[in-house]
Amino acid sequence: MESKKPDNVVYSETEGYNASVMRYGTNVGAPVIQIDDVIAFKSRGIRSVNKEFENKFNELKQQYENLMKEFEYNELVYNAKFAFEPVIGEIYHLYRGTDGANFLSLIAPQECAREHLGSFKLNSDKKWIFIE
Repeated sequence: MESKKPDNVVYSETEGYNASVMRYGTNVGAPVIQIDDVIAFKSRGIRSVNKEFENKFNELKQQYENLMKEFEYNELVYNAKFAFEPVIGEIYHLYRGTDGANFLSLIAPQECAREHLGSFKLNSDKKWIFIE
């Protein structure tokens, strides 16, 4: 007749009493084995990474919008009529002429009767910067 071993005794038919070679506690007084809550870790990580991606996306979107504005301003000014070579660092004013064509001028908006489209400054990269 086989004797029944209590639940807290680690016994194997092939290895005998092998509690000392186990990687976990085998007696009643051993610490409780708990499975880590990886779901909470994953959800915190996902929220954190998604927030970072969202911030980076919004930053890139803003940079793209600013770049497109700069492109449109430069296209507008470079397609306007002017019969002089603009000086870097000077402020120029863009107007719509009576014929509907845009032209660039040194004349300030308060001194010109034409529709003022904006004021621009030429930088050293030959890029027109819109002046608010």
